Amino acid sequence: MFVPSVAVGELILRAAIIYVFVFVLLRMLGKKHVGEMAPFDLVILLILSEAVQNALVADEKSVTGGLVVAGTLFGISQLIGYVTWKSKRAERFLDGAPRVLVRHGTIDRAAMAEEKITHAELIEALRQEGCTTFTKVRYAILENDGAITIGLRSDQDSRAGKA
Repeated sequence: MFVPSVAVGELILRAAIIYVFVFVLLRMLGKKHVGEMAPFDLVILLILSEAVQNALVADEKSVTGGLVVAGTLFGISQLIGYVTWKSKRAERFLDGAPRVLVRHGTIDRAAMAEEKITHAELIEALRQEGCTTFTKVRYAILENDGAITIGLRSDQDSRAGKA
């Protein structure tokens, strides 16, 4: 029960490889999909976890092996957190950077296309802020977690634009 049938070093290497692979897949999906998990996405995530389970532990069934893999995954996560805390360059590389979708009422269609954000999704984010028109928007930013942050123009900004 406590004696691993697979070498501890191999378990650590397997966990690291799977972690990096799944991380890259999630980064390729884009911010929108990671932040907004639909039921379909949850099913995919559950199937993904089942699919990589054997690659993580091979034929290992011991408690010790499970603890080694779990500890390795936790350790990698902590290491990445520390590296991104210490280095802005690493943070941008690993976490990405927020994208401006709307600036001073003008939609950046190239940014929206690159991030795969539809016009309807942007309109929905505006409605949630109580905004009905892009002319009232100072900025709309797609955050790293997939949320869209809306900044509205103040009344002074609107009057200055009309003057």
